[in-house]
Amino acid sequence: GFHPESEESSSLLQTAVSLLHSSYLDSESQDSFQYSQAVLVENDVFRSELKAFAQAKEAAGYSQEELEETFAFLLFDHEEEAKEVCQAGLRVNSSSISMLGDPAKGVYISKYADCLLPRPWYHGRSGYIVICKLIKGKVRVVSENHTTSYTCPSPGYDCHVAVSGENVPSKSSHCQAFEQSQYYVYEVSDGSAAERPRQICPYMVI
Repeated sequence: GFHPESEESSSLLQTAVSLLHSSYLDSESQDSFQYSQAVLVENDVFRSELKAFAQAKEAAGYSQEELEETFAFLLFDHEEEAKEVCQAGLRVNSSSISMLGDPAKGVYISKYADCLLPRPWYHGRSGYIVICKLIKGKVRVVSENHTTSYTCPSPGYDCHVAVSGENVPSKSSHCQAFEQSQYYVYEVSDGSAAERPRQICPYMVI
């Protein structure tokens, strides 16, 4: 019989997979991962907030490039965790890493779809990837800070990236590649950090 749903979900899966493939750091990753199912995240609040963020920044004189939507990735072991992010959004205090900025004031999200963990992915492991739409806004390159006095969000910017992150060699150690390819995203107004930066919008779970 004809099941429009399954056809729709397979084309969704194709969209998701090609998106992931185009976001790999290491070209060899194409053969390393198998994806079984994609689900679209239907959350109008996040969508409208992403739009509102873009409009506010456009009014503030941001360039088209700064307002461009790109994709970023989160990995979870359990479906519940992935669902939680799709319902509640990516919130501050959710990260165990801190080298680009204070995890209590912003969130971390991966630039590459094959570099989602500080340690290599072992054979047979599975997990849930949340693909998010991201508007990077004004990006500030910061040097990595491994001390406990965290780097604070930079006034006038929306995102930090690592100095070395512009050019991550795919052969560098996994942990290093993971850290260097993180976005640290925040939204600060009147000196206080938003619990959930509007510029990240969960888009799909795969």
